[in-house]
Amino acid sequence: MKRDGADLRRIRAERLGRWSEYRAAASLLLKGYRILAFRYRTKAGEVDIIARRGDLVAFIEVKARKSVLAGVDAVSSGSKRRIANAADHWLRRQSDAAKLSLRHDIVVVRPWRWPVHLEDAF
Repeated sequence: MKRDGADLRRIRAERLGRWSEYRAAASLLLKGYRILAFRYRTKAGEVDIIARRGDLVAFIEVKARKSVLAGVDAVSSGSKRRIANAADHWLRRQSDAAKLSLRHDIVVVRPWRWPVHLEDAF
């Protein structure tokens, strides 16, 4: 089966996204976070990584971009809404949700550089 250019670009983007999420998760682990979920999906939205450190739960959007500013700009208001919806869904399923502090972060993964973790980004 022959693939056109759009299919190949989509496959490459998917691979880059997964690789970036693994790099982001590794950097979070080194900072003392526990990874609770990868690509948490609901009908209302998706969170790339859900990580916890103590009583803090961070819902993290990962962006692979050439600069930090481009990564931050890539998180649209629609993306933020979908992440918040998925985060709400995840929280409803947690028995200790009332005790948790919540945060929405962005991790920007740049080529040949350490990922940048922007806490409380939105």
